[in-house]
Amino acid sequence: MANIDTALKDAMSIDGAIAVALVDYTSGLTLGVMGGGPGMDVTIAAAGNTDVVRAKLRTLEMLGLPDGIEDILITLDTQYHLIRLLQPRRQGEALFMYLALSKSRANLGMARHQLKRIEAELEV
Repeated sequence: MANIDTALKDAMSIDGAIAVALVDYTSGLTLGVMGGGPGMDVTIAAAGNTDVVRAKLRTLEMLGLPDGIEDILITLDTQYHLIRLLQPRRQGEALFMYLALSKSRANLGMARHQLKRIEAELEV
């Protein structure tokens, strides 16, 4: 089992990774961040994506769909933003991993596959 720092490092090793965060979407607080830079405050991006996750969960509930969310993809001009909801292992756990990728360097299918593997090994 990997801890948060190891999981974040593994995510940053994905081709094209710009930034990654592990986020509690009930509070909007980050449990860990890595990457980013002058043009990207990972903590702000993670908090903003909390609203995206909450909105999509509310929509599924209003529609009465029994499905859960595996991931959410936001495509920008030069980046992919991938939000992967982690399967809760304990009551009340509500976490997602947020990964920003360079569109020109990333393989989206491979990034999704690697993020799923990282999730499976993560112990919070």
